[in-house]
Amino acid sequence: MDQLRAGEPAFIGPYRLAGRLGAGGMGVVYRAETEDGRPLAVKPVRAEAAGDGEFRRRFAREVRAARLVGGEWAAHVLDADTKAETPWVATEYIPGPSLRAAVEGSPGPLPAASVLVLAHRLGLALRTIHAAGLVHRDLKPSNILLTVGGPRVIDFGIARGAVLSSGSDLTRTGVLAGSPEFMSPEQVRGQEVAAPSDVFSLGSVLAYASTGRAPFGTGDPVVHGLLFRIAYEDPDLVGVPEAVAELVHDCLPKDPEDRPTVDAVVSRTRKALGGSRLPRNCCPGSTGTRRTSSVRQPRRAHPGRRTRPACSGWWSGRHAGGRFRSHPRGGLP
Repeated sequence: MDQLRAGEPAFIGPYRLAGRLGAGGMGVVYRAETEDGRPLAVKPVRAEAAGDGEFRRRFAREVRAARLVGGEWAAHVLDADTKAETPWVATEYIPGPSLRAAVEGSPGPLPAASVLVLAHRLGLALRTIHAAGLVHRDLKPSNILLTVGGPRVIDFGIARGAVLSSGSDLTRTGVLAGSPEFMSPEQVRGQEVAAPSDVFSLGSVLAYASTGRAPFGTGDPVVHGLLFRIAYEDPDLVGVPEAVAELVHDCLPKDPEDRPTVDAVVSRTRKALGGSRLPRNCCPGSTGTRRTSSVRQPRRAHPGRRTRPACSGWWSGRHAGGRFRSHPRGGLP
């Protein structure tokens, strides 16, 4: 978490700001606290968006829908003020590294079995988001937090439609809705996006989790080349493990109708590990997603026996029978 910068507010609504968690195309995300010290993540919209009447109407409509998003794998919307001078939304704060931070640092790209766990849990999250009438539109590694109970999806769906509109002032200022590396062909072409768009982004996320590379490359040095590859070229799936490659490939057709449904992804990955159902919690000692830490008393070590932490995180390879790695700690990057 970074410190607040000069000129940033001390409060948004009733919540005191404690620091910056990150920033994206729609604005800055702050770590905030309630009067009794409970942590929240608060996100005000960008100033130029706040002045767009259509944006504000969609923001209010989608906040109402987002409050209905349940399930264990998506962050819950707790509060919002859609009529404020600068509208904002508050969600539960989920401590844990993002998928991007984990892949770029330690433990690095995930083993195949952990990627299948990731696919299953993200499929469940997308199912609850879509059931509320929303489309995430920006599923990317930095919007996926890794907790001991499994991955959690944040920053879903709210008020991105105005940015995607070809007539929007926001589009003319060069703001892209979504991270270019993980956008779908529909988003690139400025077409209507629906649930299959999230499935395409899921495929790109799984490829990244497996290899540390987005399947269509990056926007360096020119983003237009990346957007062309997403819209018209085949993905680069070199290095994606065989156990994951077919699922990733099936998520990435250019035609939305050729992609599997979210329910199909959930079904395929539920049976992926040895033909059995995935465990409810992927990490020993985790009892549910509302738990924000896994603190266990260390066992007494035998003389000469090397000890290891009680939980390394399901993404580290222990679940897959891989090498045990240290548990990544900290808040949102």
